[in-house]
Amino acid sequence: MGFLLNPIMIPLGAFVMVVLIVGMVTLGKMREKELAAHQELRLREMEHERQMKEMEIEKAKLEVEKARATKSS
Repeated sequence: MGFLLNPIMIPLGAFVMVVLIVGMVTLGKMREKELAAHQELRLREMEHERQMKEMEIEKAKLEVEKARATKSS
């Protein structure tokens, strides 16, 4: 108990508490940024997949037109 009454422990404890609070806030902000980055990456991935499907459809249409042109010639 005498250890806790040491005059150095009160300022040291306050300093440690401030460091812990700042650390928790910083980690929370980092986590938010990480989640936002993952969400942005997923949105880009979905957009890319949509564009690839559109290109596949366009390719299939061109192949059908080519087949019709070849057939009618």
